[in-house]
Amino acid sequence: MLRGRLPVTHMSSTIAPVKPSGTAGPKEVELVLVKEQNGVQFTSSALVSPSGQTHPSGEERETWGKKIDFLLSVIGFAVDLANVWRFPYLCYKNGGGAFLVPYLFFMVIAGMPLFYMELALGQYNREGAAGVWKICPLFKGVGFTVILISLYVGFYYNVIIAWALFYLFSSFSGELPWIHCNNTWNSPNCSDLNSTLLNDTYKTTPALEYFERGVLHLHESSGIDDLGLPRWQLTSCLAVVIVVLYFSLWKGVKTSGKVVWITATMPYVVLTVLLLRGVTLPGAIDGIKAYLSVDFLRLCDAQVWIEAATQICFSLGVGFGVLIAFSSYNKFSNNCYRDAIITSSINSLTSFFSGFVIFSFLGYMSHKHNVALDKVATDGPGLVFIIYPEAIATLPGSSVWAVIFFIMLLTLGIDSAMGGMESVITGLIDEFKFLHKHRELFTVWCGVLIWSRLSVSLQGGIYVFTLLDHFAAGTSILFGVLIEAIGIAWFYGVDRFSDDIQEMIGQRPGLYWRLCWKFVSPCFLLFMVVVSFATFNPPKYGSYYFPTWATMVGWCLSISSMIMVPLYAFYKFCSLPGSFCDQLYRRFRSIYLVQISFSSNSVSAAESVILLSNNIALHLTKTY
Repeated sequence: MLRGRLPVTHMSSTIAPVKPSGTAGPKEVELVLVKEQNGVQFTSSALVSPSGQTHPSGEERETWGKKIDFLLSVIGFAVDLANVWRFPYLCYKNGGGAFLVPYLFFMVIAGMPLFYMELALGQYNREGAAGVWKICPLFKGVGFTVILISLYVGFYYNVIIAWALFYLFSSFSGELPWIHCNNTWNSPNCSDLNSTLLNDTYKTTPALEYFERGVLHLHESSGIDDLGLPRWQLTSCLAVVIVVLYFSLWKGVKTSGKVVWITATMPYVVLTVLLLRGVTLPGAIDGIKAYLSVDFLRLCDAQVWIEAATQICFSLGVGFGVLIAFSSYNKFSNNCYRDAIITSSINSLTSFFSGFVIFSFLGYMSHKHNVALDKVATDGPGLVFIIYPEAIATLPGSSVWAVIFFIMLLTLGIDSAMGGMESVITGLIDEFKFLHKHRELFTVWCGVLIWSRLSVSLQGGIYVFTLLDHFAAGTSILFGVLIEAIGIAWFYGVDRFSDDIQEMIGQRPGLYWRLCWKFVSPCFLLFMVVVSFATFNPPKYGSYYFPTWATMVGWCLSISSMIMVPLYAFYKFCSLPGSFCDQLYRRFRSIYLVQISFSSNSVSAAESVILLSNNIALHLTKTY
């Protein structure tokens, strides 16, 4: 007879044991091997009261100081620069108001369910992106996938904040440096703002030359194979950004929860001020009308639906591990369902609202230069670092408006960058327990690691930035969320996941949510992964096309995160004795028995534990 006591949180089985309703902490299951017959071990089991409901590290889990701290952190992370420079342009480009039809459709069937799933997953398990997969260790590789993706994004996303900081410093002057062509960095092709230069393809604007030649020094690099020297100004700005991030995160959510009171609310104040100023400009109403114009015929174009689905995937921030990390610091009984509805709705409304601000100024630029709106409408960094500064430069008191605008960009970027770093920090310190006591030093290490990737601050750093932006979180993030959804819905089980949510908030998710988790969201994500491969285009910046070797490097970067899923699964199979087929059989037999036990109303929670115990004993008798 074998008697063993196994903490649930430290099991090596693929499926975690059932927790009786009404309890919130980790449980222990005492297993007694009674006999073996025909190669099958029969056991009896009993639940043992835990010594204390503490975090697996042995310490109480830190929680948010106030509920609003969590909400602002999630909103601040989800509402980022893409809400300003991506959504409004997509809406204008794809039928105006008609674009909202596919956008809201995908929001309801995929965006909100996945958002809700990640918040609930983190809150129930109270671990980071890797640790939550104690519920199904075979899938822990997806946790390391999203941590790597967040780290890769940090390598280039913080550079955007550094650019905004550089512009902010430059705005504290009597005359903005991107108004005229009489600066040392300007080329003979530069033409003043007052000319109709937008009709001349051989001319460039002072704003364009300031960004590419004054800030980046792109003219001193011939391509990604000739990156040039570091720009000490950008390197210094990047160091300032890292220092700000460090002091926002070094004490955990107690400090970051206070910082977001400024960084998450400031963008709404500035957007409102800019909108009130923008609508008074000539041509602003025409720009807003173009933004809202409805062209339902565009809905017949498959590309419109693809771009709406892509925007939903990336705008809500699922798959980065941030929502899991943030919600893991919630109180166990927090209503994560209500939080998911509120924060995801605010994110979409912010995207829509920012369109009014952007297109009021784009309409003004179109009117001022007497050109069609599509000549000035663009997305990406070009919108916020070239077009918008150019529009601001023509206003009375332009320096003041520039300072306000770039403060908004800084706050939009900072809280999103804080979320990305928190995903990495929480994910790793929860997985490697010894790091808990050294969070401050580990935060320093993460900051130094990001700052040391100085290739993006070289004279040709924009090429590295474009490559990272193209590959770091494209197909790989869709793949990660797909595996995450499959692991929850089909291996851990939608019914068990719903029971977990009921245990937390006292309300079981409705049929709609369960159907989305089980069928709709995985199918949607599979479709998006296929589309991302089918519609792949090699990266380019302006008229520069990246060489083949650079594209291959980009794919290697993308694969390096995705490969963590099969690598970790292979490791789990190899970590236990027995043939591959035996291990595969044992694991899937565990899944099958647990699913059967939960699908039958006649089977009690205690009986479910016993069914699972039979499978755990297979590991106990051979491993311990």
